[in-house]
Amino acid sequence: MPLSPRPIVIAALLAGTMFAPAAAQQRAGAAATSIVVPPVAFTERTLANGLKVIAIRDTTTPNVTTQVWYDVGSKHDPQGRSGFAHLFEHILSRKTVNMPYNAINKLTEDVGGSRNASTWFDRTNYYEIVPAQYLETMLWTHAERMARPVVDEQVFETERNVVKEELRQRVLAPPYGRLRLIMDENSYDTLPMRRSGIGSLEQLDAATLGDARAFHEAFYGPDTATLIVSGNFDPRQLDALVDRYFAAIPRRANPIPLKVTATEAPRTKPRTVTAYAPNVPLAMIASSWRIPGSASPDLAALEVLDAVLSGGQNSRLYRALVRDSQIASSVGVQLQDVEDGGFFAPSVTLASGRTVTEAEPALAAQIARVRDEPVSATELAEAKNEILASALRERETFDGRAFAIGEALVRTGDPRALDRRLALVGKVTAADVQRVARQYLKPEARVDVRYLDEKQRPAGAADAWANPTPMPTWASVPAATRAPLALAPEASRQAPPQPGTALPVTPPVIAESRLANGMGVVAARTGSVPVATMAVVLKGGSATDPQGRAGLAAMLADLATQGTTTRSAEQIAAQVEALGARIDAQAGADGTIVSVTGPVATLAQAGAVLADVVRNASVPAAEVERRRRQTLDALSVAMKNPGALAGAALQAVSYGTAPYGMIPTAASVTAISRDDLTAAHARWWRPELATVVVTGGIDPAAARQLSDRLFGDWRATGATPALPTARAGQPGKPRLVVIDMPGAGQAAIAAGVRGLDRADPRWFDLQVANAVLGAGSNGRLFQEIRVKRALSYGAYSAVSARADDGLLTATTQTKNESAADVVQIFLNEFDRLGREPLDAATVDKRKTFLAGGLSRAAETSRGLGVTIAGLIHQGLSPAEAARLTSRIDAVDAAGASAAAKASVAGANANIVVVGDARQFVDKLRAIRPDLELIRADAVDLSTPTLVAAK
Repeated sequence: MPLSPRPIVIAALLAGTMFAPAAAQQRAGAAATSIVVPPVAFTERTLANGLKVIAIRDTTTPNVTTQVWYDVGSKHDPQGRSGFAHLFEHILSRKTVNMPYNAINKLTEDVGGSRNASTWFDRTNYYEIVPAQYLETMLWTHAERMARPVVDEQVFETERNVVKEELRQRVLAPPYGRLRLIMDENSYDTLPMRRSGIGSLEQLDAATLGDARAFHEAFYGPDTATLIVSGNFDPRQLDALVDRYFAAIPRRANPIPLKVTATEAPRTKPRTVTAYAPNVPLAMIASSWRIPGSASPDLAALEVLDAVLSGGQNSRLYRALVRDSQIASSVGVQLQDVEDGGFFAPSVTLASGRTVTEAEPALAAQIARVRDEPVSATELAEAKNEILASALRERETFDGRAFAIGEALVRTGDPRALDRRLALVGKVTAADVQRVARQYLKPEARVDVRYLDEKQRPAGAADAWANPTPMPTWASVPAATRAPLALAPEASRQAPPQPGTALPVTPPVIAESRLANGMGVVAARTGSVPVATMAVVLKGGSATDPQGRAGLAAMLADLATQGTTTRSAEQIAAQVEALGARIDAQAGADGTIVSVTGPVATLAQAGAVLADVVRNASVPAAEVERRRRQTLDALSVAMKNPGALAGAALQAVSYGTAPYGMIPTAASVTAISRDDLTAAHARWWRPELATVVVTGGIDPAAARQLSDRLFGDWRATGATPALPTARAGQPGKPRLVVIDMPGAGQAAIAAGVRGLDRADPRWFDLQVANAVLGAGSNGRLFQEIRVKRALSYGAYSAVSARADDGLLTATTQTKNESAADVVQIFLNEFDRLGREPLDAATVDKRKTFLAGGLSRAAETSRGLGVTIAGLIHQGLSPAEAARLTSRIDAVDAAGASAAAKASVAGANANIVVVGDARQFVDKLRAIRPDLELIRADAVDLSTPTLVAAK
């Protein structure tokens, strides 16, 4: 199961993460728009051994993705082995007769590619994206893993421990992580999806090496697999390569049927489940109803119903529960789309001070409403446009098209199923929506879930969230009969194929101009799919927040979409969503970005709303108070999440009282007044401090013309303010801070050393050195912490790009008892990077890895737009976006070594550890005796000490 390595920082929760609703009576002004989603063009064939092959050709990219989708998922987990398909996903990724342990990572990252794998109830997939000349290499690796995997003690034990850390990170550490177990357990009675796909620590511990070999023999073969290749390739060459590497692989010798024969009986009596978990800051409720399998034509109407209830800023649930009644801080719907039958589960995270007894009838009333009354024509059109626009965005890239085809195939058996469903979505009527609501969301067919903090558990009460229906006995698989394979001696291993001819990588053409009012315009075409992003990039950002008002820039960005002098929050939401677009506003350290992304056909109309938001934000007083409450609730959640808290605390510790060290807190957010917000808008949101960036499938000349029409007459009064200087301040004495969070399911660790500002010519040297340390799965941190010791699901490092000194930050999460070991590894690897000169071969591989990531980012409208926006915020030319790869290529080993030596040392690192301190604090004191121990409930991020003055 893939996981983003980037930690959540509290400031991010304040930047554009809240939704705004719209009143139904104000929807009429939102014009319905017909969005056309071109079907994915592909070819398909089936080999004699049963392997299905799907090819999606795209000659506009220099890359290719190879994906193998197995019709084997967690619903096939054997009796007593929940989570086993997921464990085997990890095992099969690692070692074959001709590939040593983790060689696949080097074969992808070292050529500028990326790879991952994931498990779902219905399938397991393995995928890579690489430059097109490595197509044959990737096909060879997939054939190796299909026909010649090595499942030995080393692989089994290492990956089992890694999966246990993933479970802790995903389920046990976050405040709401356990909810996924509870929803699966109670949404099903007899279907195997009742068991969590990620498993349990107990059943993972009970698994054996023999189980792994038996699972592979039972389920994995060409007759359960589909190979999908998408990108730039020659079709005849692809056919020949597939035949060469896959045709001789035999079918499973004793095939076990994959079909699930169990069915669910209709639920005739409602049931309530109450669950408790540690460190839950806001209570949560949900209701779950069973729905049919993915191939059912009713899924189209259910998807529209989902969009009506929870689709963005104009949804019914948000409007009723968050905006109007203010019972909730957030709402959503989990539409579990599964082959054999899923569930539809609206959920509500309560606002602080509100109760479950208030929220449950409010949610039930909204569900009753969709059963009892047809949705309006405007709601119906808006929901359809949201769904179609989302599909259009997914198809913007060659790999996005491959994933869309793959998911449709494994859930329905039909690679064209998604196109068929989208066609059905276009035909859904209001009567269809009401019919599926009545048919599936019956009052007597629901399970209500209450998810509360452990402290609310009555004295002596046991866990009460287990499904009272006895757990079925699941099928087991027969013991393996084939002799296990082993890694061949190095001299006799088959070498991976050599790469083919490299395709040219064409950097994006950046067209720059300036409007008469001083506003910059940047336009770049990223592809032919009619999706585009228009962003207004404003200089300033959170570094301009006044003392005691941390979070001001973020709150202003959030409130900009909540009302202008000509549009209410409701009208903004209704108009944007009716166009199939998304509007977003986020404030970073050095600036703010306000953007819309959507179909090119509606960009002019969506851009008009964007321009109004940027130019005329009115910051209504009622909205200020509403958003303040929501922000405070979001902060309360972040303060209970070990990873989020560690990341935010590291910023405060590293930058002290300097602008970059100002972290939003309950006190600072409470202190922000409407006058502060309107003054900040007048001061910083001005044309001469702004650039409009348009990227995607739109002609640059048309983008310039549209920008001039929307912003050309924008004028500001008064003098232009000076941008802040000395944003990073001076580094202080390095510290090790432990934040004690009793009951935390895992310890989060963040360590950082002072880096360089983005304009420093040595910045790319440090970026390459950091890639050696912790970028990707070939970084030293990942290798030392995950691969060699299985102490974490992943360990990474990154160099922040800032207008003033950034940080080189390393992050990971591990079981509490391993926290001190991981801290020592961080310090050792910091020292090693700064002390030992880097060799040219290592540096060249890491450069290739970085360049590949830049190439992939430039293929999407948002990816390139974010890159350009960052350059503008950091005071650099947008044209640098086309030169980033050449900047990386110019780095040599001597430069990277020198940059590391100047910046990176364990003795200079600030370290924050958040977790159950009693399990590791004594060991940490042996590393740094001056360790600071702070209770989580006493942390004050407004001061570098992290403790409020008494």
